Amino acid sequence: MNRLLVIDRDGTILVEPPVDYQIDSIPKTDFVPGAISGMKAISNLGYQLVMASNQDGLGTASFPMEDFLPPQEMMLKVLASEGVQFDDILIDPTMPEENAPTRKPGIGMFGKYLTGDYNLAESYVIGDRLTDVMLAKNLGARAILLQSPENAADALAEQGLTETCALCTTSWNEIAEYLRRTRRVASTERNTRETKIAVTVDLDGHLPTSIDTGLKFFDHMLDQIAHHGSISLQIQCQGDLEVDEHHTMEDVAIALGNTLREALGDKRGIERYGFALPMDECKALVLLDLGGRIDFDWDVTFTREYVGDTPTEMFRHFFYSLCAAMQCNLHISARGDNNHHLIEGVFKAFARSLRAALHRQPFNYDLPSSKGVL
Repeated sequence: MNRLLVIDRDGTILVEPPVDYQIDSIPKTDFVPGAISGMKAISNLGYQLVMASNQDGLGTASFPMEDFLPPQEMMLKVLASEGVQFDDILIDPTMPEENAPTRKPGIGMFGKYLTGDYNLAESYVIGDRLTDVMLAKNLGARAILLQSPENAADALAEQGLTETCALCTTSWNEIAEYLRRTRRVASTERNTRETKIAVTVDLDGHLPTSIDTGLKFFDHMLDQIAHHGSISLQIQCQGDLEVDEHHTMEDVAIALGNTLREALGDKRGIERYGFALPMDECKALVLLDLGGRIDFDWDVTFTREYVGDTPTEMFRHFFYSLCAAMQCNLHISARGDNNHHLIEGVFKAFARSLRAALHRQPFNYDLPSSKGVL
């Protein structure tokens, strides 16, 4: 479902002038420091951008439309030059004493977003006033408050808004980085005649991990990806294990790969490449490239048909299916005498490779590609 970034205008994007608090001329139009670069950074995170603003008496003699439009149009033009375009602009012209339901923090302007087609729980309101945090609470969203945490903490607590406010900062750079960090979550449901699967991935590891595929050793291996990859995995699978293990392991790989790829988003700032490690008498080498092209190589030889309740022949197919769904280069080789250690070394090496490739440098929005696209 679509997620929203509802962004206040005056005091958040544009500096709110003292005394009359109206931006009614070009000379009174200044951007909040960092707003342009911050909004550029968040414009490609997959949110719909909605500007929502109270403009007291807009269209009346006290604030004619012809005074409002030049600053508004200049602001939009400057942001557009940096690639920032609003999907919607909501402006309430009423006065405070009217107590209109359309006036923030009321949600009267937001009717189209209350239909259930939008994931408001993962949406944010960004503003500089407590009314913006109240709006977020009323929408069932979270808020980012552009104020000093020291100055705002008591007021947030008094109004019962502490839990609604996800971040309190005076820095647009911190806002952009926070939204980049919290974006890397995705979920997939895959239902066939053979399996019913639900997968959620948090690439930054903020969610609890829970895995149940019906194959205990396979669960143990998937848990290595979460633990050693420093990510969160929630995987539930009901498969036709009465037939055999093939459909369960293949379809988990497909669902997991698709979810990892979705959670990666546009891949800006990631390291992209992989890792290797030893495990006891075994050595495992995993070469990983999240570059968007598919190539798979497997060089692992088992001497047992099963490890635990999981057939060893299925591990190659699991990683092949995962590679295809993730759209990556994945080369795996391993040597060892103990088959348990052998495949566990492979899973751990894959996890560490994934961890290295997913790592993102703070405030780095570059794509790790000379082509400029991944």
